[in-house]
Amino acid sequence: MNEAADPQLQPVHSLLKRRRAGVLLHVTSLPGPATVGDLGSNAYRFVDFLVASGMTVWQILPIGPTMHDNSPYQSSSVYAGNPRLISLEMLLERGWLDEMPEAPISDEEKTNAIHNAGKRFHESASDEERHDYQRFIAEQKHWLEDYALFQALKQEESACWWDWHVTLRDRKPQALAMARARLKSVIQTVCFEQYLFYTQWMCLKQYANERGILLFGDVPIFVAHDSAEVWAHREIFDLLEDGHPRVVAGVPPDYFSETGQRWGNPLYCWDKLSEDNFSFWVNRLKAQSTLFDLLRIDHFRGFEAYWEIPAEEETAVNGHWVEAPGEELFGVLYRELPELELVAEDLGVITPEVEALRKACDLPGMKILQFAFSGGADNPYLPFHHTKDAVVYTGTHDNDTTLGWYTGLDDQSREFVDDYLGKPREIMPWPMIRSALASRANLAIIPLQDILGLDGSHRMNTPGTTEGNWDWRFDWDMVKPETESRLMHRVKMYGR
Repeated sequence: MNEAADPQLQPVHSLLKRRRAGVLLHVTSLPGPATVGDLGSNAYRFVDFLVASGMTVWQILPIGPTMHDNSPYQSSSVYAGNPRLISLEMLLERGWLDEMPEAPISDEEKTNAIHNAGKRFHESASDEERHDYQRFIAEQKHWLEDYALFQALKQEESACWWDWHVTLRDRKPQALAMARARLKSVIQTVCFEQYLFYTQWMCLKQYANERGILLFGDVPIFVAHDSAEVWAHREIFDLLEDGHPRVVAGVPPDYFSETGQRWGNPLYCWDKLSEDNFSFWVNRLKAQSTLFDLLRIDHFRGFEAYWEIPAEEETAVNGHWVEAPGEELFGVLYRELPELELVAEDLGVITPEVEALRKACDLPGMKILQFAFSGGADNPYLPFHHTKDAVVYTGTHDNDTTLGWYTGLDDQSREFVDDYLGKPREIMPWPMIRSALASRANLAIIPLQDILGLDGSHRMNTPGTTEGNWDWRFDWDMVKPETESRLMHRVKMYGR
């Protein structure tokens, strides 16, 4: 690829042309009475916290329905919202619940409450509410019909879709029609859950946007195998006749893991996607861009070349790189969706070809300060190498907290960090926060754990592991009275 920017690949990026600061916090990490945070009053309070702190961006992890390990990067749909994020208190306010279950609210109690709200809605909703619901169903039919049936069949079959009866696995029309009739009430419940999620989400987005806060979302490059989209669109995924993947996605050995990461997602049949003018990706990003103001494309390097692992391999070691049509794809995306505001997650094994694709697409990349202090002065994560077209982080959801990282360094490495940062009087992690805010990068994102000065026990995720991840939550008691003013001072000092 020519490293000069292709004008056909140029997005607008109007939101990223000024200096901004934001906070990384997944919705599930909000306080609340249920097992995870939700879209209720604590989400609105967090928006108020951002405003009072001078922040203008709230970065959130993927919001789709999660599976057994609760990873937001393995979802049963690329369109659906996670029902666990639905706020029961907002259903109570609308009169669809008689009372809130007593805290702590289990997932089962929450599910039952939502089902009861659905019954009341269908029995007593006003004409305006019914019209709004029917409009949602019609607008989202292109994905909701398959997703609702998929979820209903999952409940009935208690198995992954490739282990269903062959007529359902292979989507035989008569079998699907019979299933829709048989599971009508369950399908209706799933549709109502999505109506609630989307309604509550758009209310929160409006509240944030009216106060100058942008919502920054995250789009995983790959799709979970046991998802509605893979079941409904098998032709665009590299699968065997029985639905199992021939090869799977992952990354080779790297900073995070000596054996790499075997994610297990099926890989795309890019030739098939190209034949259809990448409609799968166009529709997917069009939907996400209605929910978010900015979008991070996870594992951007996979659009230049992806790590293909034989499905029978237990680790990612014995994979190999396969070229992907990234330039062609992004040309279509920006032609069809010219207002897209994207950021490239360009971490990992980044080659000159990947960097050329990112530059051709004019996408900001990511700079992680925790990666900056190894090697020499040519380390690209060191602040003096940062450029305006970048997003700087102290750390991400995949890193330890900055305090945990810092205390885990050996004495020599810790001394180098202190020396580079000017032997500051502030205690960690504030010197790193200051460095991020001072960076030339137009967008600086700080995980809430760092703002709260939390140690490694508050880490969100450890890549390559399956236990103890994704369940971190904060409490408002952790937020010190001076936190907002301290952040506001720093944000103003560095022109964000």
